[in-house]
Amino acid sequence: MATPNIVAVATINGFTLSGAATTSDVDIINVPSDYIYKINTFMVSNIDSVNTATVSIKISTNAGTTFYEFGPAIPIPPKTVLTFIGKDNIIYLDETDYLRISGSANGDLVYVVSGEKITD
Repeated sequence: MATPNIVAVATINGFTLSGAATTSDVDIINVPSDYIYKINTFMVSNIDSVNTATVSIKISTNAGTTFYEFGPAIPIPPKTVLTFIGKDNIIYLDETDYLRISGSANGDLVYVVSGEKITD
């Protein structure tokens, strides 16, 4: 297990993931060994037409032992999309890193994550 060299890569494959947040933590991404993931876009939408919902976003950089909230209970108004990661603030997730989400109400929040899977 070694962090891929992103200058001399063997493959770069794009990906898009989507799903719904629940009131329990859900792992969106668990980076496999020998990969690094470049996260280009991470959006969360509140599809409820009446109620505000909150979203919490967590990252683990130590194989899921400790999670750090970079988005604790952020309110999202009804029928609104928030972009947490975009082209001006991409992040890299190293092998065995996690990206996790939870919401204040089941079925109100949906997410889309897109990026690149990189290996050497």
